[in-house]
Amino acid sequence: MQSFYSNGKLLITGEYVVLDGALSLTLPTKFGQSLEVVEAEDHGVAWKALDKENKVWLTCFFKLEEIVNNKFNNAQNVVDPSKEKIKLLEILHLAHSMNKNNLKPHKGYAVKTKLDFPKNWGLGTSSTLINNIAQWFKINPYELLERSFGGSGYDIAAAQNIQPITYQIHDKKRSILKASFDPVFEDELFFVHLNQKQNSRESILHYKQQPKTELAAEIKKISGITSQLISSETIEEFKLLLEIHENIISKLINTPKVKSELFSDYSGTVKSLGGWGGDFILATGTISDMNYFTEKGYTTIVPFSEMIL
Repeated sequence: MQSFYSNGKLLITGEYVVLDGALSLTLPTKFGQSLEVVEAEDHGVAWKALDKENKVWLTCFFKLEEIVNNKFNNAQNVVDPSKEKIKLLEILHLAHSMNKNNLKPHKGYAVKTKLDFPKNWGLGTSSTLINNIAQWFKINPYELLERSFGGSGYDIAAAQNIQPITYQIHDKKRSILKASFDPVFEDELFFVHLNQKQNSRESILHYKQQPKTELAAEIKKISGITSQLISSETIEEFKLLLEIHENIISKLINTPKVKSELFSDYSGTVKSLGGWGGDFILATGTISDMNYFTEKGYTTIVPFSEMIL
């Protein structure tokens, strides 16, 4: 049996502008996704995906010729295939095109994936899958990501690391460095789920459509904030930097800040993470302060120490 594992991610700084060279702070999470491969009798790839509760949310079988041609031709899949099956076939086709020696003719593979986190958490269902498949096929995960979903690649970097990192793209090259981010005030940091899913690809498209006037100057500011945030010694300094960051991104993407939209009367700081409008936000405060979010119906609240590796 072959076993692979990838960590989930949370992008603390640099959302959107990481695509254009901003220095970002990325935190790998304690939650991720595993992938196991065992030999099987039926020639082809039998796929089974399990969620956090060990419930099957996707099952399908691909013949090798389907993977080679990126086209369904067997009765099981051809009858109204789901978008998940279509995308999975595309990813396997791309992976195979990058390494044609991994899947052997006249051999069978039973593949099982397992998520550690609920699918709607937005911690990287796709990126952890891409990194695991890339490990299985022994190919470049960044290239596989670019050809399948697109994006900056910070989530792939998180999938491969077990501590905070800075991630930056410069001249089409990636700089991935370990970050000494271990805030003494971590017990005042919480991740609150917004109970809705934001497609990061749509967010990226939205960002690209915005005017880029003075973008270089704003990217430089975000990079500086990232560096300062990592070395913050007090929660007051940390909160101030988060608020400045929110103001810059809000202006760049012409979108109201999440605090203004949903939590204007909250006493602490609230920051969007990743694609604005969904998944988790970062909130500062105490455990008792989190009652504010609970009373508003946001019941998934994860302390920093329980979320971050």
